[in-house]
Amino acid sequence: MVWEVLRAALDRQAEALGREVLDVLDTGGGTGNFAVPVASLGHRVTVVDPSPDALFALERRAAEAGVTGQVRAIQGDTDTLAQQVPAGSVDAVLCHGVLEYVDDPAESLRELTAVLRPGGLVSLLAANRNGAVLARALSGHFAEARAALSGVQKADAPRRFTGAELQDLADGAGLRVLSVHGVRIFADLVPGVLVDTEPGALESLLALEQAASADPSFHAVATQLHVLAELS
Repeated sequence: MVWEVLRAALDRQAEALGREVLDVLDTGGGTGNFAVPVASLGHRVTVVDPSPDALFALERRAAEAGVTGQVRAIQGDTDTLAQQVPAGSVDAVLCHGVLEYVDDPAESLRELTAVLRPGGLVSLLAANRNGAVLARALSGHFAEARAALSGVQKADAPRRFTGAELQDLADGAGLRVLSVHGVRIFADLVPGVLVDTEPGALESLLALEQAASADPSFHAVATQLHVLAELS
């Protein structure tokens, strides 16, 4: 679902700018789960990630996909981004699973938007606090569910966000939210044995996820939230 939303947004951005090739930054892009498919669309992608092992896997995956010349790997993080990517130099930023681990999500998001050209896109994927509460409650971990509900987290545990908190972060970074989708609304709650053994269950589950992803009523229980925004 995230890929479908992102691909459509990049297509619209390229058409609006009158350019077939966009400059895309994938921060924390690791092994290239999104970077390589984006490069396969013909765009130039810079991946910034602190793990040399992940970047090595990215380069191997890019080579296998035949897009080595369109993918650039840089070891670093949002704290050093300004030294590695010039301000106002990219058309879209992917920030997937990053804000959960940075020291200051608001500052990190501002650093990311600084590299955007006017009207640039941000694809933001983050863990949903309410989804974590539901998952822990359904698995019988009620004390953990209550702690998650109150926003209390263990030391070094990944941060989680509500939809309102992501909206506030976007506003603070000068972004205008275009859409919000829930990711893995049902998938993490359905018994795996059902999906594995029931004919057609996986396809039906995926169709259900897509149908519900844009409905705000289901966002509160999603495992992740995907926010698409543009620099206002």
